[in-house]
Amino acid sequence: MNATEPATDLRVLVVDDEPGISLSLGVCLEAMGCSVVRAESADAACAAADRTRFDLAFVDLRLGAADGLEVLSLLRAKDPDTTMVVMTAYASVDRAVEAMRRGAWDFVAKPFTPDQVRQAVARAAERRRLLARVADLEGRLATAAPDPAEESACPAFRAVIETLRRAASSDAPVLLRGESGTGKSSLARIVHDRSRRAARPFAVVNCPTLTAELLAAELFGHARGAFTGAVQDRPGRVETADGGTLFLDEVAEIPPHLQAKLLRFAQDREYERVGDPATRRADVRIVAATNRDLDAEVAAGRFREDLLYRLNVVDVTVPALRDRPEDVIPLAERFLAFFARAAGRPRMVLTDSARATLERHRWPGNVRELRNAMERVAILWTADEVPAEALPERLRGAAAPTPQVGGEFTIEQIEREHLVRVLARHPKPEEAARVLGIDPSTLWRKRRRLAAPPPA
Repeated sequence: MNATEPATDLRVLVVDDEPGISLSLGVCLEAMGCSVVRAESADAACAAADRTRFDLAFVDLRLGAADGLEVLSLLRAKDPDTTMVVMTAYASVDRAVEAMRRGAWDFVAKPFTPDQVRQAVARAAERRRLLARVADLEGRLATAAPDPAEESACPAFRAVIETLRRAASSDAPVLLRGESGTGKSSLARIVHDRSRRAARPFAVVNCPTLTAELLAAELFGHARGAFTGAVQDRPGRVETADGGTLFLDEVAEIPPHLQAKLLRFAQDREYERVGDPATRRADVRIVAATNRDLDAEVAAGRFREDLLYRLNVVDVTVPALRDRPEDVIPLAERFLAFFARAAGRPRMVLTDSARATLERHRWPGNVRELRNAMERVAILWTADEVPAEALPERLRGAAAPTPQVGGEFTIEQIEREHLVRVLARHPKPEEAARVLGIDPSTLWRKRRRLAAPPPA
């Protein structure tokens, strides 16, 4: 964005005790597409900052008895990412320098023109874009993995990608179901990157890794002294992702009392920090993922049914890697090329024996297991050609090839494989029987005859 382009969707706080100036500046900002909140005192400004996360703040340096520099410091402490622009009719170099030292990003002298306001807003919008980009790159570097692949030869996986592409343009919550390691976090990023929120943050909360108390603080933030170790106010992921996307990984692990708070936020966009009664608002799109059967969790009373209906507006199931046999070799080659480059090595090539071994493996760890295997090869194997013996032992000891329709397999092998896969997806015998089009007693007899494992 250049300095003369109008900005859109910025949240702006105007702090000025002169109603005429505050109103005219607000009208000018709204004409540029900004959402404006006006405050005529230091207390009102701080209260507004407690309720809403602002991208930009215009702060008058003279607010009656209050010092605008102190207000600047207070707002800066509440949110360091807010772009501060100070304004005054009594401009001086010393005041400007002090304002910049306290965190101001820009300085305008009264009376200012609409063009000056437009330039300040454009610079703030560019800073917001850069901050979001830096946060996104830091998140990608932290995972140290290739970008998510959207190409696939598997029809079921292509259908998932197409559904997510269509859903990305809306703000509807998305629920990603599937086994661990199938790439649900990468798919969540696809939703974010293709949405109108792509320039805003993508925040991740890994629900199983935190205690209930820490998970609440991670989601919604906390006030100083809210619990042992809370030495200062801290915003949560909901607040830092304002305007962007919140990815809840393994959402089934959220405890029941916190599910109620998440439901309220999903419905009303309102929340409170832990230890702080002030109600805040945030505009966040929720993408959730789970490797559990949430319908069974609801039936067992461990997950709220109303929260499930709030989260699964767009509901997709990600196929396991064993159900995408045509994607195994392309993914392996892609991972191998990525990790070879990261190790500063020339191109590495899978031999026919390595390909055959990879195709035989059942991949219980899914895409994550494949990624791990290729990273290990790139680090430990010294030659550029990768034979079967270069692969981890657990892959070389794989069982016989997975029966596939149209392959060199008996009807009984095909039937057993289909039965095993359906039982893996539908642990309840009644559900599995419905999918198979048979009654539960017939399913029981088939399991005995084919020596199929019991439901998980």
